[in-house]
Amino acid sequence: MSLSSTTAPRGAGAATIEEVAARAGVSRSTVSRVLGGGERVSPAALESVRRAIAELDYVPNRAARSLASRQTLAIALVVPEDTTRFFGDPFFASIVGGVNGRLASSDYILNLFIASGDPGDKTTNYLTGGNVDGALIVSHHASNTFLERIHRTMPVVFGGRPVPPYGDDYWFVDVDNIEGGRIATRHLLNRGHRRIATITGPLDMTVSDDRLQGFRDALAGAGLAPSHVENGDFTIEGGAAAMVRILASGDRPDAVFVASDLMARGALGVLQARGVRVPDEIAVIGFDDSPAAIEIAPRLTTVRQPSREQGERMTEVLLARLAGQDPPQATILHSELVIRETA
Repeated sequence: MSLSSTTAPRGAGAATIEEVAARAGVSRSTVSRVLGGGERVSPAALESVRRAIAELDYVPNRAARSLASRQTLAIALVVPEDTTRFFGDPFFASIVGGVNGRLASSDYILNLFIASGDPGDKTTNYLTGGNVDGALIVSHHASNTFLERIHRTMPVVFGGRPVPPYGDDYWFVDVDNIEGGRIATRHLLNRGHRRIATITGPLDMTVSDDRLQGFRDALAGAGLAPSHVENGDFTIEGGAAAMVRILASGDRPDAVFVASDLMARGALGVLQARGVRVPDEIAVIGFDDSPAAIEIAPRLTTVRQPSREQGERMTEVLLARLAGQDPPQATILHSELVIRETA
């Protein structure tokens, strides 16, 4: 039987790359180039190969392709948080949805690592041992020194500006958190509030610092100082504890900008338990526009950040780097105020 007449009946077993080449009337190397992206292949040959792949239901052998290219065709999403925070915060679900959605049209698979270990832990060793081609890192803290080792080993894209030391050699996709803090605070000022407090996120994260800076900038523009600045941790419990401290001070604010919706939910619970009317006595604004913003009563006024888009754009930048391209090092996404009932 000649090679040109060798085909696999549909359902009789997996087709091979040689059978695709025979059906298309091209060489095996041409089929390989098509599978690798179609470079240096004529339009006619490209169409013939694609048609043969469809007719034969050909599925490329990922292991063989990876071995030949020395690629794993896997990327890591690294989240330096504990599992309680990861599964309890809708922000991470949006990020994962964006990453996974963008990878669907690529050859890459996603590996998720919830890791807060030291540079010698098994997760870091696995990631730096050639098991993935690149990494996306979100929710990173200044104390996560093990991330530097990952950054030195492979292409990395950060969600948010990374905490030093990384010099100028890093890529990131961030939300304009400074502007988000400003627009929230300006809204409170425009509503006539003058004793405005804030509950921050962890101050070893640039996202928290930026939202606090936007808050301070807006107040300074109005000639005002913060009523209170209380630290939180992006959890319901942290927001509640911070609100208790604010009320215990005896100098009650008339509004609070809270750096996440989950913390705002905790703060609102404390205010309602104390009989404080929202927004009549104290107005509240959150940050995220997560499901938590509309699962409570009154519904939360908040700053919407495009978390799913952030996941998509991070993935696009990493895929471009893995393809040898030179994407912008900084990508900044915009936020917007969503006005509901609490402010």
